[in-house]
Amino acid sequence: MNQFNDLLSQFNTENISLVDFLINLLLTLITSYTLSFVYSRFGASLSNRNKLAQTLVLLSITTMIIITIVKSSLALSLGLVGALSIVRFRTAIKEPEELAYFFIAISIGLGFGADQKIITLVGVLFVLLFVILTGAANKKKHAQQNLILSIVGGSEKVDETLVIATLQDFCSQVDIKRIDQSKEIAELSLNVEFNTVEDLIQAKEALSKLGEMEFSFIERH
Repeated sequence: MNQFNDLLSQFNTENISLVDFLINLLLTLITSYTLSFVYSRFGASLSNRNKLAQTLVLLSITTMIIITIVKSSLALSLGLVGALSIVRFRTAIKEPEELAYFFIAISIGLGFGADQKIITLVGVLFVLLFVILTGAANKKKHAQQNLILSIVGGSEKVDETLVIATLQDFCSQVDIKRIDQSKEIAELSLNVEFNTVEDLIQAKEALSKLGEMEFSFIERH
């Protein structure tokens, strides 16, 4: 009989302090908003970062509310398992970075929902500092424009020597990657590096004055 009462007590809902809930909710909002700002500022995703940033805040708050309710009752936790078993998420993750930020947002909700304020704040602060430092380093690294230049023109209208000499006035580095030439068409591919966007624009204008030829700059990975 005592064992039955102990088992039954596990399904009873514990009282949740409204003050603690509001404090955790406020901390979740502030922390997730900070995460969304960091993502918008330092994220490398090509998709609309502002919309995803709003989603991160909503995901953290929702997770926090769910964990707060579920942790007080075994019956609610079992019900949540049953509910999630019929819910399917079909949102496509375009880039791995988005998935990482989703996990951070969920971790924020889990931490504050479990009333682990200090651990959650320290952990999130460490992650945000890491993201900011690496993001600043990557932006500094990519300040240089590393591109592939492809030039196509008539066989007698593309002077490789003149093209390279022109590029050297604006590029910090010029490397020939490929040269193809036939009776009618000449193609030239080069790896070029610019220190600033202004140098890239000036190089484009200088190439336009060399004659009738088509060229394109492609990002080099």
